[in-house]
Amino acid sequence: MKREARFRDALGREVILARTPRTIVSLVPSDTYSLVTLGVADRLIGRTHYCVEPADVVRSIPEMGGTKNADVDAIIAAFPDLVVANQEENSKRDLEKIAQAGIAVYVSFPKRVAGGLAHLARLARMLDVAADNGPRDLLRRHYEVLRAAERARAKLVPVRTFVPIWMDPLMTIHGDTFISDALDLAGAANVFADRPRRYPLAADLGKKPPLSQAEVQGRDTRYPRVTWEEVVARAPELVLLPDEPHAFTEADAERFRALDIPAARVLLVNGKDFSWYGARSLEAIPRVREIIDSSRPNASGSC
Repeated sequence: MKREARFRDALGREVILARTPRTIVSLVPSDTYSLVTLGVADRLIGRTHYCVEPADVVRSIPEMGGTKNADVDAIIAAFPDLVVANQEENSKRDLEKIAQAGIAVYVSFPKRVAGGLAHLARLARMLDVAADNGPRDLLRRHYEVLRAAERARAKLVPVRTFVPIWMDPLMTIHGDTFISDALDLAGAANVFADRPRRYPLAADLGKKPPLSQAEVQGRDTRYPRVTWEEVVARAPELVLLPDEPHAFTEADAERFRALDIPAARVLLVNGKDFSWYGARSLEAIPRVREIIDSSRPNASGSC
């Protein structure tokens, strides 16, 4: 049992752990995956409906609501030593209720692949497993894969890439997102990296002047709604259609293939490889790089 430890979370709060957490509720699918990979699956006493991997492990962990609608009463009744949450994924109201009950709530918000790795290392320290052989080797390999990807990326001409995250309305990602950073690390250039979300909706669709920066203060501007005309104008060379948060279909892919854009490939891809931070990135980085590399002009094959 280690002595009291203090950690600063993404909200700037000091999270105090009186002892090494022995019971944990994870409200973030990627964190659940990371916790299992760190070897502390036996400490997980709760997860969300969306915490589905690794399937053979998580199926025995009780579900406690969703990411946006956690079963707060069940969590408080279980009274875990620690709740792991995410600023973007989870409801602020739910997290406040859990914290007010006297439960330690640690909130993360990685916007970069490297930030996800730093978060993974912090979880290992919080759970007092950072010095164990398994987690120590996991973190070492993760750093090596990240550095190798950064070195390779520096030598590549990026592939102009469009990644929508919703079909109706058509939505995509700004550069200040984890997905955009994962693309950049793999050798792709997010064609909408400089495009913020504008308010109101009519402004986002180019039909009305947008509100000023002062007027949208505090709102998330990282997921713009874009028009099909904007997609054509940005001229992506590659279109990647993830299966989450929206499950794009082959019919959707055909619609993108019909656009007047230079995209050599329109691919349906595993969304977790692009958006799950932490331990998943160790496996995902090489897979995403392979997808991007296979779409370069001198690569063989086409779709």
